[in-house]
Amino acid sequence: MPLVYREALPIEEPKGTVLCLHGYPESSYMWRHLLESVANAGWQAVAPDLPGYGDSPYSGDGSWTAHVEAVDRFHREQELGEVVLVVHDWGGLIGLRWACEHPELIRAMVISNTGFFSDGRWHGMAEGLRTPGQGEQLVDGLDRDGFAGMLRVVSPGLDDRAVDEYFKAYSSEERRRGQLEMYRSGEFSELEDYDLSAVGAPALILWGEDDPFAPVAGAHRFARELPDSELVVIEGAKHFVFDDEPERCSAAVVSFLEKV
Repeated sequence: MPLVYREALPIEEPKGTVLCLHGYPESSYMWRHLLESVANAGWQAVAPDLPGYGDSPYSGDGSWTAHVEAVDRFHREQELGEVVLVVHDWGGLIGLRWACEHPELIRAMVISNTGFFSDGRWHGMAEGLRTPGQGEQLVDGLDRDGFAGMLRVVSPGLDDRAVDEYFKAYSSEERRRGQLEMYRSGEFSELEDYDLSAVGAPALILWGEDDPFAPVAGAHRFARELPDSELVVIEGAKHFVFDDEPERCSAAVVSFLEKV
């Protein structure tokens, strides 16, 4: 099934294409500010809703592999060619795996508040979602108000529109089950087969300083392990850094694109 997506285009011929992959439990709505800034800087900006999130239909398979395949299919269907890949949270686990499988398509990368390390560990909430019984209880017991409260613990500035957009991931039982399938479908040890440095593309590591889920130590590790990388840490921002600090994030990405 085709993915629903947001797109912003420059006035003149684009300098290239920026492909943005959202995290959990967000949607392409998280990129709303960045898409506009990137287009104003002269680039085509595209951000799909992954299957079962935002306005994209659930495909019946919520696994990690299925999401990677969905991104690859979307890229081919939209004929995007070489892209600057921008990823956040689960979008990183999905998008960076896709990048390793298709390095010839990656012009540059922006990596934000995620992980891609074979010795990685799941944070507490992820462990809960991965645990049979406990995960079902977590996703089934969450209504819109509870969801808003959970998100605002991490990102107090999220407005009602953002909450409503992200709660679409919980709008049906099959979507909620798809979340559990994604979390339970893979192990960090599988990343031993992937070498992100071999992609050979310049990278911007953009991170919220106070992220409780993907600590800033991961940003420094990406910066050490990727030979052509620069690190920007957004002070005072937490996990949902593009929602918390849209102007600072957009400025950092546009500055990076100018170098690309």
